[in-house]
Amino acid sequence: MISLDLAFVIQVINFLVLMIILNVFLFKPIRKVIADRKAQIGGSRERATVVDKEVQEKMALYEARLRDVKAKAGAEREVLRKEAQQEESAILEKARKEAADSLASIKSRVAKETVDAKEFLKEQSRSLSLEICQKVLGRSL
Repeated sequence: MISLDLAFVIQVINFLVLMIILNVFLFKPIRKVIADRKAQIGGSRERATVVDKEVQEKMALYEARLRDVKAKAGAEREVLRKEAQQEESAILEKARKEAADSLASIKSRVAKETVDAKEFLKEQSRSLSLEICQKVLGRSL
């Protein structure tokens, strides 16, 4: 029988051979896969960081352009509002002038008609007075 020391040495050699085989066929490939994955994850993180930075820059640029466009639109809207107010004022002024002219014309016509009516009524009152006097006095003048 093999001595205990020899059995122990064989087991140690067996263990070392097994460790070499496991290292060559199992541990090294696993470590390589893990290292490759770490590298791939690191690269992906770097790309994600770069993309995120680009997105932030583009968002800042977009927001700046949007602010500029809103400012220009506000200024243009203000100009258009002022022009509309001026046009409204001009139209109202024209309408007031036309209304004033029309009112003056109407007042003039009413005054003329009033004068004509007074003249007509004076003539009518004279002729009625003469008729009344003739009838009261019973004679013609």
